[in-house]
Amino acid sequence: MTERRVEIDPDATIGGLVRQLKEDSTRLLRNEFKLAKVEIGENIKAGAWGVLWLALAFGVGVIALVAVTIALASGIGKLANGNMWVGAIAAGVLEIGLGGWLVYLGMQTFGKPSYTLGESREELVSTKGWIERQRGG
Repeated sequence: MTERRVEIDPDATIGGLVRQLKEDSTRLLRNEFKLAKVEIGENIKAGAWGVLWLALAFGVGVIALVAVTIALASGIGKLANGNMWVGAIAAGVLEIGLGGWLVYLGMQTFGKPSYTLGESREELVSTKGWIERQRGG
């Protein structure tokens, strides 16, 4: 970002300088809000694509897991002297364990930092502090 040189008239009054500061501060805040809106738009767009891919992956995953479950239950049942019910129970227990482990991983992921436009919030706080320092308070 290029720095904009500000030319100040040596004959400017205090009131004129304060008015200029107010205008510059207002413009800066507007730009910060525009930046936040752009970030929100980008995040929503990326999130929508992410949801689409996750939905497709979920559908394919469900079909694959059904096939694996049938194969696993049949294989264990064949090993249990043709008792398919033993295979079905064993496959179910294995899948419940896997599901519990995945829920645990998911809960840990939710404990990580939030995704609430942290950079924009920090920049707005920084801008507010700068404005207050310029006003002398």
